Amino acid sequence: MADDQTSAAITDEQFEEKKQATSALKSFLSGGFGGVSAVLVGHPFDLTKTRLQTAADGTYTGGLDVVRKTLQADGVRGMYRGMGPPLVGVTPIFAISFWSYDTGKKIVYGLTPDRKDPKLSYSELAFAGFFSAIPTTLVAGPAERVKVLLQLQGQSGGTGPTYNGPVDVVRQLYKEGGLRSIFRGTGATLARDGPGSAAYFCSYEAIKRALAPKGADAQELNLLNVMIAGGTAGMAMWGIAIPPDVVKSRLQGAPQGTYSGFLDCARKLVAKDGVGALFKGFGPAMARAFPANAATFLGVEVSLKMMNTAFPSL
Repeated sequence: MADDQTSAAITDEQFEEKKQATSALKSFLSGGFGGVSAVLVGHPFDLTKTRLQTAADGTYTGGLDVVRKTLQADGVRGMYRGMGPPLVGVTPIFAISFWSYDTGKKIVYGLTPDRKDPKLSYSELAFAGFFSAIPTTLVAGPAERVKVLLQLQGQSGGTGPTYNGPVDVVRQLYKEGGLRSIFRGTGATLARDGPGSAAYFCSYEAIKRALAPKGADAQELNLLNVMIAGGTAGMAMWGIAIPPDVVKSRLQGAPQGTYSGFLDCARKLVAKDGVGALFKGFGPAMARAFPANAATFLGVEVSLKMMNTAFPSL
């Protein structure tokens, strides 16, 4: 019994050492770098998805039609409309997300003090993933609101206010309805990101474990496998996040007073266009999911290795 307790203690100690091996500053910077990588790779897909989700029926025939009309109207620059808020927000959003994910795992450990194996089950990873979305939403919700309004600007047949950039969006929203207007759709963002983050982190860990050679540490995967795990995890996330994302985009992009909230928006959308409307933009979202999330984890791992080499004591 004593030997078992000693073995468990050693395992837990080693596990804690691995968890603390990366400093908070390095995690923050590498997460931000990964987020920037994701935006640069994935934003044109995201813009296509948002325009498909919010445009009037008949505006576009599909994702390729969105791209064609956007390029005709605004050139390549048009595919990067609304990219400012994500670029500005990715560092704190990713930093908060991964910090919250780690906090969620610590909550699990706190609730299971007698556990023998430090490796979390998939349900525990899913809990930690869902928890990560709660603090993150406080930053992501307003950023998504600004991004959606900028993405819709210039849309074929679009009407509404004209914005000069993210700061002008915030100024006009505050003038329109104060902080409540800026934070419109934050609950919808959580409805999307809670289940999405649970699927994201859980599937990422599951794929890493599956790809790791027998007896090897899943944390020491080569970069190709990191990209495969990250890209596939992104597809798993968006596979369940599209319906709430459609409602969120509609809610955040509509004029004030159009909907009373998330459920009212979902009800009116389904009543008008059927259940299929909840899956608008599915193609662009899934097309974006793999490369954007592969880029995210590649950016995280590469920047982390560079910092560990350049600043080993940081």
